[in-house]
Amino acid sequence: MSFHVSSSLTKHKRIHTGEKPYPCDVCNNSFSTSGSLTVHKQIHTGEKPYACDVCNKSFSTNGSLTVHKRIHTGEKPYACDICDKSFSTSGSLTVHKRMHTGEKPYACDVCDKSFSTSSSLTKHKRIHTGEKPYPCDVCNSSFSGSSDFTRHRRIHTGEKPFSCDMSHVCDKLFSKSTNLTSHRRTHTGEKPYPCDVCDKSFSGSSNLARHRRTHTGDKPYACDVCDKSFSTNSSLTGHRRTHTGEKPYPCDVCDKSFSVSSHLTRHRRIHTGEKPYACDVCDKLFSKSTNLTRHRRTHTGEKPYPCDVCDKSFSVSSDLTRHRRIHTGEKPYACDVCEKSFSGSSNLARHRRTHTGDKPYACDVCDKSFSTNSSLTGHRRTHTGEKPYPCDVCDKSFSVSSHLTRHRRIHTGEKPYACDVCDKSFSTNSSLTGHRRTHTGENPYACDVCENWFSQSSGLAIHQRTHTGEKPYA
Repeated sequence: MSFHVSSSLTKHKRIHTGEKPYPCDVCNNSFSTSGSLTVHKQIHTGEKPYACDVCNKSFSTNGSLTVHKRIHTGEKPYACDICDKSFSTSGSLTVHKRMHTGEKPYACDVCDKSFSTSSSLTKHKRIHTGEKPYPCDVCNSSFSGSSDFTRHRRIHTGEKPFSCDMSHVCDKLFSKSTNLTSHRRTHTGEKPYPCDVCDKSFSGSSNLARHRRTHTGDKPYACDVCDKSFSTNSSLTGHRRTHTGEKPYPCDVCDKSFSVSSHLTRHRRIHTGEKPYACDVCDKLFSKSTNLTRHRRTHTGEKPYPCDVCDKSFSVSSDLTRHRRIHTGEKPYACDVCEKSFSGSSNLARHRRTHTGDKPYACDVCDKSFSTNSSLTGHRRTHTGEKPYPCDVCDKSFSVSSHLTRHRRIHTGEKPYACDVCDKSFSTNSSLTGHRRTHTGENPYACDVCENWFSQSSGLAIHQRTHTGEKPYA
């Protein structure tokens, strides 16, 4: 390289020698030029002498102001000569070109990772050092990168500076530019990130990265309290709150709080009634995308989650997880009132209501309430007369799927509930429960008129008619 003036050559030589003769008298940073030191000192003084004449932002350097003005003008003078993208700064173009060349000139001296930008390397090194130099002055969070800190602040301020420019379609605002970019693709349908294992494509690179882990099984985010690992950092963050009990996302309608923002978003739809996910086969709407995904499988018959012990497959991963516990006998959800344990958290939640008497699901036709939503759904059909579960052997239909399952055993002769004391088997679990009492002598159903006790509720019902004189069968 050649230079017009000797001072430019002197400054250039410092790139090779590493010389930084201009030290800051406030901190321990040094600089290769006096101009760089002057700009740096403005960090300490807070001086921002270059003001934008469109908005109220000010900047410490004229160059920063020039770049900022391009936000207002839309000017992108730096064009890529390989693809059709343009950029507002030469540095952004330089970094972009490395996507085409694959160049990653910034190598970590601790592990074997390399990066296309020096700032990415600086942030990465903090993984090794644990340094988080950007503390939030509102909460106790700290961050390893200034951009992460800036995004975090918007949680407190509510600022969403990135607006969708398809104003005739939607009016959504976003706190991150990457979220806006991904959102725009919901309008365009663009999915530029294809998976090289299956035929799926994604609107965001991070979505593709997460998806790839479904193929590799990679779970790089480990909890430092227990032995669980996760495929995404956000899953780990949410999981950690199960240890701390932190629920930083409160509902502004009721008193519930949530450990994950997406759970709050879904919860709010209970209050608003919003169901933004529509099935393209039938007319059903859903409040959660996962519910729509599961519902679609009722049309396709897809059951992508096979059990590796038996030949059953499931349309939902959580159903497979619960099913596996049939084989392992695992019951990780214990009742804190009695000694019962359950294989699923929803089973425990339903069981707890037997202690509390809570019946949160009310019928809007009569005054009955129920402890489970499924019981309410079945009950509503007594009003509508709907029986959506037909038997494929005879002409009977049922309002609840479990009733159909029990009925089918009349045709098949199946008796899956075996007594562990004698050799008798039963077609229903309730029949087995009643039978077991012949061995234990337990009579839990007491008559409130006399002192008789019965092993089954049906026996008590028959007995009570001796007091009432009721003769229901004419």
